[in-house]
Amino acid sequence: MERYLFLAQRLTAMVLGPLVLIHLGLILYAVEGGLTASKILSRTRGSVGWGAFYGLFVIMAAIHGPIGLRNVLNEWTSLPKTATLIITLGLGLLLLILGARSVVAVVGLGG
Repeated sequence: MERYLFLAQRLTAMVLGPLVLIHLGLILYAVEGGLTASKILSRTRGSVGWGAFYGLFVIMAAIHGPIGLRNVLNEWTSLPKTATLIITLGLGLLLLILGARSVVAVVGLGG
């Protein structure tokens, strides 16, 4: 299992790297361009492309972050491995749910 988690974290990092750079670039563009939240939302409404971009971002983050936290908890605390697994699985699920809700809210594909 450790090998698969190691690979999953590295693969998600490879995907997240460019996504984070694009996201940060978009933030800088929006701030420098003086875009308001309402202008940004008007540009993202109904966009399958932005939904896919941020949907992928959410999925990768929901996998990547909890694996890293699991490693930190296993190395730095005396929590049983089962407890760290439950905590990090819960965190991953929470990130996935909240992130998906955010994507739907920003892109407006859900209604």
